[in-house]
Amino acid sequence: MHTGKIKKLVRERGFGFISDTDGSEVFFHKNNLVGSEFDALNGDEEVEFEVEKSAKGPSAINVKVASKE
Repeated sequence: MHTGKIKKLVRERGFGFISDTDGSEVFFHKNNLVGSEFDALNGDEEVEFEVEKSAKGPSAINVKVASKE
């Protein structure tokens, strides 16, 4: 499981980018968000996710807002 912060949201197109803790940038689509609504996300929110390889590069799946405990 990877962790990172939301770097950019493109609300009108339903996707965004996550800055992984290793310094890489990972694309995610709103359909890969679990347990939260895309429109409720804020920039700089901490998230947990898995990464899969796609034709266009790494893509985040099973994206969850990290618990604030």
